Amino acid sequence: MKKAIILLSGGVDSTVILASALSQGLTCHTLSFDYGQRHLIELDAAAKIAAYYGVRNQVIRINPDTFGKDTFGKSSLVESTLKAPRNRSLDEISSSGIPNTYVPARNTLFLSYALAICEIHGAQEIHYGANALDNSGYPDCRPQYVQAFQQMVNYATKQSVEETPPQIVTPLIAMTKQEIFALALALKAPLELTWSCYQPTVDQKPCGACDACILRTI
Repeated sequence: MKKAIILLSGGVDSTVILASALSQGLTCHTLSFDYGQRHLIELDAAAKIAAYYGVRNQVIRINPDTFGKDTFGKSSLVESTLKAPRNRSLDEISSSGIPNTYVPARNTLFLSYALAICEIHGAQEIHYGANALDNSGYPDCRPQYVQAFQQMVNYATKQSVEETPPQIVTPLIAMTKQEIFALALALKAPLELTWSCYQPTVDQKPCGACDACILRTI
């Protein structure tokens, strides 16, 4: 049976790609990351989603004291002095360049960890939840980036050289948020367990105004 490593953030997109992979009969191993992000509630969501589907969720901790805020600075997801954009329209979100919610090189590190786990477990695929709206604001969610990373994967590991290179699979990369939510409903994904908000309130409720909250309501 084909195996897949799923990058599971605890959000809607990664939950949908997990649900989709399981619907195809793939054996899934999920990866989540503690990289010094301000709000660890997303890791709680990822654990609940993995438990819902009965799959193992492995949390990789990038030590904040060693890397974390030093490596991932200049992002509102890490630095408390920065505030995520709020109350933006869909047009503003999709056309305003790279937001401060971008985390420098984060997805490159995540995919690299996934590649290592892929080889360890003999998995054939790495599933990554980049989508059409992310393409404009996040360089590491664009098709060109995924293609370039795949080229590296083709030569990067013993598995790639002696067997078959793992494939980076991005089922949502051409899909809008509306299409992703439609797919989630079709797959009966547990959206109630997911977390999207960039700036939760002090009592850990969605703020309702950040880009992630806005996109969840379109």
